[in-house]
Amino acid sequence: MKFNWIWFVAGRYIFKGRRNPLAVLGIAVGVLALIVIIAVMNGFQLSFIESILEISSYHLRVESFNEEGIEDIRNAALTAGGIKAAVPFREFQGLARGRRAGQQAVLVRGLPPDAAHHDSGLGRMLIFEEGGFDISSSNSVLLGAELARRLSVRMGDEVTLFSISGILSPADDEDSGKAVFIVNGLFRTGYYDYDTGWAFINIESARSFTGTDEVVLGLKLNNRFQDRSILAQVKRGLSGLNGSDGLSGQIVYSSWRDYNRSFFGALRTEKLFMFILVGLIFIVVGLNIFQAQRRSVLERQEEIALMRALGGTGRAVRFVFVFDGAIVGFSGATAGLVFGLLIASNIQIFFTVIEQAVNTLIGAVNVIAVFFGAGEAGDFAFFSPAVFYIKEIPSRIIYYEVVVIFLFGLFSALFAALFASRKISKIEPAEVLRYE
Repeated sequence: MKFNWIWFVAGRYIFKGRRNPLAVLGIAVGVLALIVIIAVMNGFQLSFIESILEISSYHLRVESFNEEGIEDIRNAALTAGGIKAAVPFREFQGLARGRRAGQQAVLVRGLPPDAAHHDSGLGRMLIFEEGGFDISSSNSVLLGAELARRLSVRMGDEVTLFSISGILSPADDEDSGKAVFIVNGLFRTGYYDYDTGWAFINIESARSFTGTDEVVLGLKLNNRFQDRSILAQVKRGLSGLNGSDGLSGQIVYSSWRDYNRSFFGALRTEKLFMFILVGLIFIVVGLNIFQAQRRSVLERQEEIALMRALGGTGRAVRFVFVFDGAIVGFSGATAGLVFGLLIASNIQIFFTVIEQAVNTLIGAVNVIAVFFGAGEAGDFAFFSPAVFYIKEIPSRIIYYEVVVIFLFGLFSALFAALFASRKISKIEPAEVLRYE
């Protein structure tokens, strides 16, 4: 089948069609909106997920073993490929009390002094406003910035930590589960729960609070989605310790998938439904293209019959309208892709320009309001720091999702044209041209 004349006729129909520019615009807006919305949603969700994985849960955990075997277990675990960091830690629930304020519930994690050096992900996520990651001293503590604000403490101030288990212990010693620390750093992670409820101390200082020699080994992977295969390697590596029996029966293994399962599931469901809701744009645009193509087929019955009479097959004539839809879909999807990536890559600038435009308008309205003796309106912000715990709007482009969105826009128009052109094969040239 020769396509030259088909492309020629389809191109003429494209430029003569009054509804085609609107169809192109509709697909472009749908692709642009979906790319930008999904990119911003990815930015928020992945920042939360990375905070949890890099600071709290790790990718893999090996626990329920004594400190005496930590080096052997750590070395055996590192023999498995794909592991970039192995950090032992202890943690406990407690209360923190400042000198001039009340007490605050806190999760305290004991880490080695060189933890941030070996675990680059942890060092990257802890952004220090004051001080740094220095817990080499037995009485040093690192506090979340919001926690320090609630306790009314600053660098160099004293903080008293209480262990919940120590408070509830029936021991006669009233100082059981209690120690005084010096604030050696104030950090932010961008995750509110950590900034208001986490503290880090030396792992040896945490021993007296936990009341046990047991430690947990947190493992970071190069690719967290390989956790199942690497966990099997870790188990095999640890099975040879302590003779033929090994330690695999005593040790508890867990993956990042086991922690915050409901939270991760909620984020996935939220993203799926947002994808579906915004994707309804393509269904609406596809239906419009379908109706426009059906009307075009009915209005051009004489032209279709003439092309059939001149030797064009029903399939070839149908391709004219399918190519028409393909051109509309490709043009709209490409325009939406270009502008969507441009906005998503510069989302902060985009929102800043809109905020400035809105605030300029508000300023003009305020001048008029003051003239008439009315009150002034405040400044506008999409994500005001007074309401949202973010300093800037995150955006993360995942390119396979962008490809899927582009194909959605393309095929919504293509399939609409394909279904709308089915009646072409039923048009009989002799019947249509009989009275022409």
